[in-house]
Amino acid sequence: MYIYDEYDHTILRQRVAQFRDQTERFLAGQIKPEEFLPLRLQNGLYIQRLAPMLRINVPYGMLNSTQLRRLAHIARHYDKGYCHVSTRQNIQFNWPDLTEVPDILQELAEVQMHGTQSSGNCIRNTTSDQFAGVAEDEIVDPRPYCEIIRQWSTFHPEFAFLPRKFKIAVTGSQQDRAAVQVHDIGLQIVLNDAGEVGFKVYVGGGLGRTPVIGSVIREYLPQEHLLTYLEAILRVYNLFGRRDNKFKARIKILVRALTPEVFTEKVEAEWAHLKGSNNTLTQAEIDRAKSFFTEPPYEAIDAAAAQAEVDALAAEHLAFSKWLQRNVRGHRVPGYAAVTLSLKPTGVAPGDVTDSQLEIIANLADEFSFSEARTTHEQNIVLADVKKTELFALWQKAKAAGFATPNIGTITDIICCPGGDFCSLANAKSIPIAESIQRQFADMDYVYDLGDIDLNISGCMNACGHHHVGHIGILGVDKKGEEFYQVQLGGSASNDASLGDVLGPSFSADDMPSVIQKLVDVFVENRTEEELFIDTYRRIGATPFKERVYAKAS
Repeated sequence: MYIYDEYDHTILRQRVAQFRDQTERFLAGQIKPEEFLPLRLQNGLYIQRLAPMLRINVPYGMLNSTQLRRLAHIARHYDKGYCHVSTRQNIQFNWPDLTEVPDILQELAEVQMHGTQSSGNCIRNTTSDQFAGVAEDEIVDPRPYCEIIRQWSTFHPEFAFLPRKFKIAVTGSQQDRAAVQVHDIGLQIVLNDAGEVGFKVYVGGGLGRTPVIGSVIREYLPQEHLLTYLEAILRVYNLFGRRDNKFKARIKILVRALTPEVFTEKVEAEWAHLKGSNNTLTQAEIDRAKSFFTEPPYEAIDAAAAQAEVDALAAEHLAFSKWLQRNVRGHRVPGYAAVTLSLKPTGVAPGDVTDSQLEIIANLADEFSFSEARTTHEQNIVLADVKKTELFALWQKAKAAGFATPNIGTITDIICCPGGDFCSLANAKSIPIAESIQRQFADMDYVYDLGDIDLNISGCMNACGHHHVGHIGILGVDKKGEEFYQVQLGGSASNDASLGDVLGPSFSADDMPSVIQKLVDVFVENRTEEELFIDTYRRIGATPFKERVYAKAS
């Protein structure tokens, strides 16, 4: 992973000192609240329902064990003993004291972490595939390009005060696991006929109040032009994006208003002035970025013998077998596997992890995965480089720590925002709904029979839980001071990206487990042998689901 040099360290030290001074002046009444707001936001500090919330960047999801232990320390000494993994791979602390935030940022800077530009109307943390570098279907490792974007966008003076927040995602695999089509800019690595690396460029995707699937504005962009083309897109957005209404300020609104064709014309015209300029990437610069993502010291493993050993243990231990099926995936290096540690046991807020658990993850990373771990869009943790011969030992330790729930990809692996329990923007609670659904589907054999189902929950229209792109999406709404929940069906954040259809009138919190059960019943009754929930919904449409959930009791 990327290692900070003296330039990085100097910038972070100066930023921490600057924000410490700004905070002290704000607390002394020398800076007005409206003046402090953009300053705190660009350091990741929100004001939530009950306390400040501090968001920490985890670039493209990568963490080392030293950083994990520092996060554990911060959770224990500055917060309430836990933190939260967000859907954009970041870490959030929900209870910091404002007076101590500069101290937290200083502690983070010591381990090459920060909250810079994790909020505010700027370019946010670049995200990617949690299996980058190890995925069997990977074309090119996207992480060096993510790092190039991070270095270019951090403190970029032209893009520090955009019309609205701006999010970029990059994927390098055949299967999109970074949701590139629902980002402001989505970059999919592709190869041209000559085998040269480039990018398919999506612009104008996003969720929130106006969900939109991004438009392709370039089928192939040579890699050396990555930054100049991004700069052209941002310049067009900065020039034409609305600033009079924050609900209409995202680039997706601009792309729709101009049409993708006209927007593309403006970008290409702007790029004509930038193409070949100083931000054109040289091969030396690309190689420099790649040099940080070197292959770990993999051992030569007899893959067949390792698999035979795993199969024998799976035959002897049913729970281990289920965990292998759901939480373990293939690896490009023979004899290795990538493992997802589930943060979704029933009764725990999805994505929450305690200080002691962070230390355990650090220990597991040290022992089993070259001291590295990764956060995921689904609010779990990945150990990307585990020997197959050590999977059983890892499973035993993960199970003891509460990380071995064998539910990855199932209906109980719920994506869920913090909702009304924490967020001042939320219309309704999300976490209790997630728990009630998990309890409804407690029979794991039944859950496995259902296959992959993405169930996403958001507490408000800002869609931090990505409900628009869940196979089943749940949105919290307010009805005259009461919490209700709207259901959407048919969303997807993958290659076949789609937005869910609203099923109909909303439901009470108490009704939600039975509503989801009825939706699943319709799926089970109508599916073909090879179909998943999303396939059946797309084939039979919404009517059978509506008829079941809104049927009058006889």
